[in-house]
Parts: sequence; structure tokens; C-alpha cells
Amino acid sequence: MNNLFKSFRDLDIRVGTIIHVESFEKAIKPSYKLKIDFGKLGVLKSSAQIKKNYTPELLLGFQVIAVVNFPKKQIANFMSECLVLGVVEGDSVILLKPDSKMENGLRIA
Repeated sequence: MNNLFKSFRDLDIRVGTIIHVESFEKAIKPSYKLKIDFGKLGVLKSSAQIKKNYTPELLLGFQVIAVVNFPKKQIANFMSECLVLGVVEGDSVILLKPDSKMENGLRIA
């Protein structure tokens, strides 16, 4: 198996539902602190620079795609436990999401 393909397969990418959103005032760029339910994997925290396109009300219950097996990352006074994926468009991010409601924790292949 080619190394790049193996590296991709080593990523654990899952679907989860945002269950909590709060403004992250200590972040350098406008961001939210998110809590995301990944089903059997539990609830993980993430910081996301998505304020330009999303309000807290819009994000609650929103399903996202995230990498759940990266090392935790300290961002200011917050420990991010997963990486929410999105498309970078200029200075904003558009979140990746499933086309229809999916069970939390399902793996992306």
C-alpha cells in the first residue's frame, strides 16, 4: 500500500452533532468553542474559526465531519480534542457535513 494512502487510512474521520457552542474570546481570530457528540466515542471539544458564516443558534444540532484521532491541541486556555473539517474560502470556512442526518460516530471512508 502506498504511504500516502496509508496515511489517509490512518485518519479517523467521523460524523458528530454540535451540542454546545460558546464564543471563544481568548482566541486570536474570531472563534467558537464547540462540544460535539460522537456517539459511542463520547463528546469531544473543538475550537473553530467559523464566526463569519455561523451563529451559535445555527450550529446547535448541526452535524459536522471531524478528525478525532489527532493529538489534543492547546489553543489559548482551551484544549481542542478534534479537528472539525471545512472548506476555506478566502477568510472564511464552510463546514463539511453529511447530506442527510447520520448516526453520531459513524466513520467517514
